[in-house]
Amino acid sequence: MKTRRNGFLIMKNMLNLVGNLYPIMVMAVLIGSLGHLCASFVTILAGYGLVSIITHQDFYFIIKLILALAVLRGIFHYIEQYLNHFLAFKILAQIRHLVFKKMRSLGPAKLCTKEKGKLISLITSDIELLEVFYAHTISPIAIALVYMIFILVFISRFTIYQAILAFLAYTSIGLIVPLAIARLNKDLGLLSRNKTGELNSFVLERIRNIYEVKQFDLKKKSEDDLIDKSRNLKQIDLKINQIKSLQEALTTGLILSSSLLMFALSAYLYDRRIVGFDGIIIPTLAILASFGPFVALSNLGNFLAFTLASADRILDLLAEKPLVKEVLGEGQLGSFDQGQIKNVSFAYKDEPIIKDFSLTIDRGKILGLYGKSGCGKSTILRLIMRFWDVNKGEITINNKDIKDLASADLRKAESLLGQDTYIFNLSIEENIRLAKLDATKEEIINAAKKASIHDFIESLPKSYATMAGEIGSGLSAGERQRIGVARAFLHDADLMLFDEPTSNLDILNEVIILKSIKESSKDKTILLVSHSLSSLSIADEKIRVGNTRKS
Repeated sequence: MKTRRNGFLIMKNMLNLVGNLYPIMVMAVLIGSLGHLCASFVTILAGYGLVSIITHQDFYFIIKLILALAVLRGIFHYIEQYLNHFLAFKILAQIRHLVFKKMRSLGPAKLCTKEKGKLISLITSDIELLEVFYAHTISPIAIALVYMIFILVFISRFTIYQAILAFLAYTSIGLIVPLAIARLNKDLGLLSRNKTGELNSFVLERIRNIYEVKQFDLKKKSEDDLIDKSRNLKQIDLKINQIKSLQEALTTGLILSSSLLMFALSAYLYDRRIVGFDGIIIPTLAILASFGPFVALSNLGNFLAFTLASADRILDLLAEKPLVKEVLGEGQLGSFDQGQIKNVSFAYKDEPIIKDFSLTIDRGKILGLYGKSGCGKSTILRLIMRFWDVNKGEITINNKDIKDLASADLRKAESLLGQDTYIFNLSIEENIRLAKLDATKEEIINAAKKASIHDFIESLPKSYATMAGEIGSGLSAGERQRIGVARAFLHDADLMLFDEPTSNLDILNEVIILKSIKESSKDKTILLVSHSLSSLSIADEKIRVGNTRKS
């Protein structure tokens, strides 16, 4: 089980991401401190004005000063908010860049997991929550510290006792309360973020499998599961709201009690002739007018748990080590001559998938892999693509271990058609062109003809310019699969890996696709996976893959 970082370590790591934006952060803190001081001294100067009236002194200058500070308060507040949000969104852009860069290094192994919903939650809501950290957490903490020093120095001009009381009030509201609330929220914040990710995964899965939900009448079960997951999340949020109410009650109580104590202490000091009449009015008004920055800190306890939990998850991703280390370089492999799988064993986490499997892949041959569901046929193709590294044994191409081959060369030499073809919300032509971005229209048409989908595309109102629709909703499963086959042909790799390429096709189209694959194998090497021996009729050799999983 992962050891969680403490809050201070998370904040330290997040501050390290600020980089060259520190000058803007310092400027925001200074201007924010000046803004709060202007707001407080409007009230404090009003107290001086009251004293001036009672003592029959001129107070017109004080009124002018109050008006000037009020205007400056508005200007400083605007600049502070602008700088803080500019800083936050700049840093968020940098973090997004780091996250996607990390995901590129982790994929495709990371993206093949069943936690896509959590990843979506991380790159959307988790990163958005960091705006609270940079714009409404770090700056307010620094502002409160700078502001407190100025106010305590000012109050200490009357007596040190009043300054000590003010210090105790500020630390109680701005430090003790938010830390206590954050501690109560600590596990709830992380639990809420994880439950949100699970809910996203569930909804995403049901949307993608909507036809199965309808076909097998899973609507009631899906609805019950959704309600159950939503209720669990709501119960967590309810506990968090109860803690928020506690924080508000504590903060309000401390403000009132601190203000009354300051008045009582000032009256006592006046009675002992330690301070004058202004020693009652000014310190009392000063503390009443100076809680703003510390109330902001007190409120942080409600959001800090969510923010720190989100930051912790992002830091986990950034610290994650790739299961497969990409090899840089290009142009070292040349054309495919022979591949070998030598005594390979592989387990996903603690579940063995393949054990001691060997295979020689000769150029120009069509090899068919078959076996029971779950025996590791598809995994073998992904190991050849080096989506994962083998646990034992080795895979070679042209007598070179694929771990030593440049990743770009490996991807160029191989082409994988998986069981599920993802269709982007682009035109059909653009969807096929993904396999070769500089492909001509003629190359795309030839690939579509080989995949037996050209006639269908031509029958559409806009032909190849027809939009495929969200998640390929405008196409049938068989049409999506044939677009995937067209991509494979367009990529034109030396080693073509087909994972159940005809599973969603009728018999006629299956025969056509298999014939195209057979014809393309004249100068290619084909590795064809199927659970059906009839689909492997074009194979020069059929190899059975054993099942190592426990039944």
